[in-house]
Amino acid sequence: MYAGRTSETFLNMTTFDAFYNDLIELVNRHGKNNTGLKVEKDSEFDIVKIFGENITALARAKNGLNDMTELAYATAEHHPYWNLLYYCSEIANVVLEKWKTELSKKDTDDIEWSIKELKQSLEKISEKINDSESRQR
Repeated sequence: MYAGRTSETFLNMTTFDAFYNDLIELVNRHGKNNTGLKVEKDSEFDIVKIFGENITALARAKNGLNDMTELAYATAEHHPYWNLLYYCSEIANVVLEKWKTELSKKDTDDIEWSIKELKQSLEKISEKINDSESRQR
């Protein structure tokens, strides 16, 4: 049974690598037509990202934050650290939305509130750690 899983994983990696190689060929063909594309591959997680020629660091940050925010929303209270992730993403969302402008009073109030929630969440986690360590002694 274990050997079957290993073979299955190898097959998936080979399939992903084949897909990636086909994708690179496609990108190169479009590059000959002056279509500026950038491809990034994360082999550890089988992730490929394709960016157009007008991509900015800010747009990339917003896109990555969307993935993080989705994880925070999807896990909700099912993970002990969800609220840390959630409030961090809320702060980052406010900051990135106002990156080219100025923060308003409401924005800073929202950030301050999220920081308070983060602190409370971290205190609860720290209490659990301390309780657990004191029981182990």
